[in-house]
Amino acid sequence: MYMSRDIMHCKPGKVKDLVGRFKKMSDVMEKMGYPPFRLYTDVSGESYWTLVIEQDVERIDDMAEMARSTMSNKEISAALEGYHDLVVSGRRELYRVE
Repeated sequence: MYMSRDIMHCKPGKVKDLVGRFKKMSDVMEKMGYPPFRLYTDVSGESYWTLVIEQDVERIDDMAEMARSTMSNKEISAALEGYHDLVVSGRRELYRVE
């Protein structure tokens, strides 16, 4: 099993909007049979206005399949429309669950 962690640093005051978009996306993905996201916002750390999105997957290949099937979903596309305007930078980390 693997854990995927996306770390996004938002523009000032924009993290709440991004959280709402990823909550909608997670809800739709759950209806599609995918595991929900765990969403975290910063209390302290490297940067203000940080959103961390975690999800467990059985295999790394599952992430690619999930991306293909979800990005063609109209509800998810609508939820994520324009989200790049809220983000300054980001990265993805992958971990094997031991």
